[in-house]
Amino acid sequence: MSVYRTATSLEAAWKYFILCGVGIALALFGTILLYLAADRQFGGGSDALLWTNLNAIKSHLEPAIMSIAFVFLLVGYGTKMGLVPLHSWLPDAHAEGPTPISAVLSGLLLNVALYAVLRFKVLADGALHNGMPGKLLVGFGLISVLVATFSLSRQKDVKRMFSYSSIEHIGLMTFAFGIGGPIATYAGLLHMTVHSLVKSAIFFTVGHATQKAGTQMMENIRGLVKVSPTVGWGMLLGALAILGMPPFGVFASEFLIVTTAMRELPWATPILLVALGVAFASIFGRVQEMVFGDTTAKPLPHSPALLPVFAHLGLALLLGLYIPPYLDTWFREAVKMIVG
Repeated sequence: MSVYRTATSLEAAWKYFILCGVGIALALFGTILLYLAADRQFGGGSDALLWTNLNAIKSHLEPAIMSIAFVFLLVGYGTKMGLVPLHSWLPDAHAEGPTPISAVLSGLLLNVALYAVLRFKVLADGALHNGMPGKLLVGFGLISVLVATFSLSRQKDVKRMFSYSSIEHIGLMTFAFGIGGPIATYAGLLHMTVHSLVKSAIFFTVGHATQKAGTQMMENIRGLVKVSPTVGWGMLLGALAILGMPPFGVFASEFLIVTTAMRELPWATPILLVALGVAFASIFGRVQEMVFGDTTAKPLPHSPALLPVFAHLGLALLLGLYIPPYLDTWFREAVKMIVG
């Protein structure tokens, strides 16, 4: 984040270092508490934190210790995930970091942290039997979705706008895993996959667009489809994909999440629908102006090679129409492990 050595980039780097450092320390303390609970069953040893061993005896882990451990782990890894109100580092990191860093943050870091939370949720559910982990995930997920979507319309920086979109989608995934059950869990896993593909593609097109315009301010980025058709169409298709337009994979996963919420948590359904509508209006209106707006900039003599971008978008489109059998098997096996 501090590669450009500006005041804002240094601030973003320090904010990331401090907040995520504190977050991972809290997650470590939660892991120590988990070890304490496991030690009473295994008697210590190097295998006390082996997940397969823990999963086998999760119903015997002490509930009081596991409750406290899960809270620390959720807050700790939730900071890395960018869950509200632990998210303040994420928009700054996206806005000030180089384009490849933004793609890695959205496509990889958020998913890895969520993966860690899911592993501990399985153990906590087995030990507690009171639904507390799921309720916490639902709460954090809904708050993240709402805050992120209503922050989108206030953004002027294109990378900050898409960073809030990442917070929105990580909130959706967290909400889906909080609901639990086979369908919502499957939808959460699918959403993790397609979000990584689409958001990494978006940030690479954004990087090309801002480099050509010389600014990240959306009001100064216009006529991308005229300046560089590959960048313009890449950004438009990426925006439509991440906003859940059919037949992209994000639509399939969001449809499963919303319909499951209608059955399991009816009160949350209007919140989700309003949030998704606000996100669509906020992002699509801005992207449409950047792609098709009037510009005096000269077209690039050679369009950037964006084959990986369109490959990612193609995969996201494929997953909205057809999930290969081997991937479907992986998802189903993961659902069995998570749901139990």
